Amino acid sequence: MKELASQPFSRIDIERLARFAKALSHPTRIQILQLLNNQSCCYTGDLVDVLPIAQSTISQHLKELKEAGLIQGEISPPKTRYCINRENWKLAQEAFNDMFDSLK
Repeated sequence: MKELASQPFSRIDIERLARFAKALSHPTRIQILQLLNNQSCCYTGDLVDVLPIAQSTISQHLKELKEAGLIQGEISPPKTRYCINRENWKLAQEAFNDMFDSLK
């Protein structure tokens, strides 16, 4: 049996990449990221006005993006303002680029 070549990523890198990939795996989340990128920040209600889905569904998608670290929320009761986490977005871009480069 052949031995597998060493992996170019650490376990932490692989887990981070998988977390980013999971967050990006739904079309609505990609739309949310596009909207946030175009407006820099917005409130949940703003997203409800633009996307044809329920606020509870948008909130669940925001939660997934936030847990992955791709967005951040600033709470100013009773609203939460969301924006892209630029530092983690750059990490996600680098992680995907590294993965695709390693698969050549």
